[in-house]
Amino acid sequence: MKMANSQKFRIKDWALEDRPREKLIAKGIGSLSDAELIAVLIGSGNRHESAVDLSRRILQGVNNNLNQLGKKNLKSLTAIKGIGEAKAVSIMAALELGRRRKLADLSVKTKIKESKMVFELMQPVLSDLPHEEFWVLYLNRANTVIDKKRISQGGISGTVIDVRLIMKNGIEHLASSVILCHNHPSGNLKPSEADLKITEKMKKAGDILDIKVLDHLIIADNTYFSMADEGLI
Repeated sequence: MKMANSQKFRIKDWALEDRPREKLIAKGIGSLSDAELIAVLIGSGNRHESAVDLSRRILQGVNNNLNQLGKKNLKSLTAIKGIGEAKAVSIMAALELGRRRKLADLSVKTKIKESKMVFELMQPVLSDLPHEEFWVLYLNRANTVIDKKRISQGGISGTVIDVRLIMKNGIEHLASSVILCHNHPSGNLKPSEADLKITEKMKKAGDILDIKVLDHLIIADNTYFSMADEGLI
């Protein structure tokens, strides 16, 4: 039966085998594609396309990259044809929950042996942010992470760092060393002059307080830059 132009494509109107909710119940959540998962979130499509088709179009707009989708704000999502405020909020809330889950899973007892291990710990937290965040890992004498803290959150191109706060946390946790970490939403891995200056400032403060700065990582999407690996520390 042909649907009226004014009627939306709703999930409950689809053939049973095409309904992502029922598919999830019958086959498990792992059986759903990214587009089907987003379709479950937004619930319905529009006059011209189903929720899954709309979701596929959303993903195509970010090259099927969920990290890129996670960087979109309310304004950029509602700019997509067929996405109103309610659908945009649902998508943003789901992606933020996923990010917070990654953050909760961030191991605090990991022994750091190389820069790649720091990247693997922090990439899930920082890679899809639309703004900069500056984090510090606090380590004991065995190079095991004993705490992690977000020091600041800024805009697209920078964030403000308080060296005193970082070192105060280090003293309180009896840390022997720290690893600095922040993201570049632009995707550019090259350290800025500000990045180099804060690293040098941290090193000098660490020398005085006997808290060594082991590394400073810059994370952008699925790659990173290590100042220690590049001989800048």
